[in-house]
Amino acid sequence: MALKAVLVSDVPNLDQVPENPSFSLYSTRFSKGVELGRSAYGIPKFLVIGHRGHGMNVLQSSDRRMRAFKENSISSFNAASSFPIDYIEFDVQVTRDDCPVIFHDDVILSEENGTVFEKRVTDLTLSEFLGYGPQGEPSKQGKPLLRKLKNGNIANWDVETDDTLCTLQQTFQQVNPSLGFNIELKFDDHIVYDQDYLFRVLQSILQVVFEYANDRPIIFSSFQPDAALLVKKLQSTYPVFFLTNGGTEIYYDVRRNSLEDAVKLCLEGGLDGIVSEVKGVFRNPGAVTKIKEAKLSLLTYGKLNNVPEAVYLQNLMGIDGVIVDLVKEISEAVSNMIKPLKADEGESLSEGVEAKPQFSPRELAFLWKLIPELIEL
Repeated sequence: MALKAVLVSDVPNLDQVPENPSFSLYSTRFSKGVELGRSAYGIPKFLVIGHRGHGMNVLQSSDRRMRAFKENSISSFNAASSFPIDYIEFDVQVTRDDCPVIFHDDVILSEENGTVFEKRVTDLTLSEFLGYGPQGEPSKQGKPLLRKLKNGNIANWDVETDDTLCTLQQTFQQVNPSLGFNIELKFDDHIVYDQDYLFRVLQSILQVVFEYANDRPIIFSSFQPDAALLVKKLQSTYPVFFLTNGGTEIYYDVRRNSLEDAVKLCLEGGLDGIVSEVKGVFRNPGAVTKIKEAKLSLLTYGKLNNVPEAVYLQNLMGIDGVIVDLVKEISEAVSNMIKPLKADEGESLSEGVEAKPQFSPRELAFLWKLIPELIEL
C-alpha cells in the first residue's frame, strides 16, 4: 500500500449510498431505542455484545467453551442470539474483487503436500476465500484451515461446531434479525493505507449494509483511525466508535496510544464513542468521567470481561456495555446483577436471583483507586 495519509476532507460523498435512508435504529431487544446526534449517542441500557459471535476461538485453551463454535460464523452468530444479548461483534474485510467477508486474521493459512502457506485475505477473490474450510455442498472439499497461535505455532482450526466461511451479506440474511451488529472495520496494523483504498473498502461495506440492514441496529468500529473518520463522513445513519487498546500497547500512530488521544480523535471527527481494552479503563478509571463529559459512549473488550465481577464494576463506573466471549455466563450474570427490580417486587428478591451489590459513594471511590493496583502495569 502507498504510504499516504488520508485527508478526510478531500474524500467525495458516497454517491451509491443514500444520505438519509429511513432505517430505524430500534431493536426489539431494547426497552427504548438508541438515539443519534452529536449531543450524544444514547445507549439506553447496559449492553452485552458477543465477541465474534458466541466467542473467539482460543485453539490452545483447555476451556472447551473457547472452541465451541467457529468464530465469526453464521452458526456462532445464531448460537449467541439464543442468549439475552444485544449485539454480536465481528470483523469485516474486503476481498480483491470487492466483496465484504467475515474474518478476523489478516492472513489465512492452509496446508498442501505438507507445506503450510499463507495468503492475505484482502488478496483473495471471494471464490478463493470461500474455498477454505468446510463447504456448503457435501460433494465439495475445501482447503484445510489452519491458524497461527500467539506463540508462533501453527494449529488445525478444530472446533466442536464447525461452519463455512461467510460474507457480510449472508450474515445479514441468515442471522436473527433482532440481533444488533457491531461491525469492526478490520485493517492491518502494519500498513498505512492510502485514501483510495480506504474509500473503496468502505464503499463496498456500506453498500451491503444499506441494502440488507433493514431495521437491524448497527454500530461501526475500527482500530484504524482514518477508516473510523471516513466511515463517519460517508454516512450519518449509524454510530461510529473508535477502537483503542487504551494505552496497554504503543503504536506508531499516536492517535491509538491512550484514552485521551481517543477522546480527541472522536471530538475532532464527530465520532460517537470509544471501545477500549478494559485494562486500559481499569488502569485509568478517571478517563471514564472525561469520556462522559465529552458526551461519548464507552464500551470495553478484553479477557476481564469474562469475569462477572469485573463486568458489574464497569456498570457501576458508568461504562455502557461489554464485548464478551463467555456469552451465556456473562449475559446471565448481567441479567441477575444489573436488571432493575420490578415495582411490585419491593425489597424482596425472587428465589435464585442474586442480590445486587450496593456501594456508597465513598466505597465506590475506594474501588476506583484500588482498581489500577489490581491490574498488572
